[in-house]
Amino acid sequence: GDVGRVASVASFFISRVDTAVDKALEEVGNTEIQGKIAIDNAKIAYSRFREIFSSERWKNLATGSARVQRPLWASTSSKNPVYPDTLYVDNLIGPDTVNTLPPATLDDFLDHGKVAATVETDVDGARRRIAELAELGIDLDAITNKVLDEGVAAFAKSFEDLIASIAEKRRRLLDDGQQVSASSGS
Repeated sequence: GDVGRVASVASFFISRVDTAVDKALEEVGNTEIQGKIAIDNAKIAYSRFREIFSSERWKNLATGSARVQRPLWASTSSKNPVYPDTLYVDNLIGPDTVNTLPPATLDDFLDHGKVAATVETDVDGARRRIAELAELGIDLDAITNKVLDEGVAAFAKSFEDLIASIAEKRRRLLDDGQQVSASSGS
């Protein structure tokens, strides 16, 4: 097929990761790096993204019209009221990224957010804090896998609920004798 027709993102849950990591940090008595690990994880992922999409292999694919798979920052509203409401938006701004911030967070960012390319700042510090987390015995991979599983399950349930709602509305319309048609767009 035509790789130029493929568009995709690689999604990263942000505040959900911090919520889980912060709890684990509290359990081991270290609150110093709370509220930082999710951003650090995303910055390290972005650094790897830049390496991959500046490689010779990628350049060869791009000449064939392949598109970059962009990082998508999901769950970027601050769940912890102690943290600034634009914490995750302010710290993950950079080229080729997507942020799925909710309307309230967008309003907060438009009101007092900081527009600056930040996703590539302090990556060495991010690596140090991630290493510190491991030294504390906290398994970030296990946490991110659990957050991923929970997030996928929540999105799947939302999708199933949407489909059920549409099916129910269709059934009611048909029961009322109304004509219902749909197009798949193909």
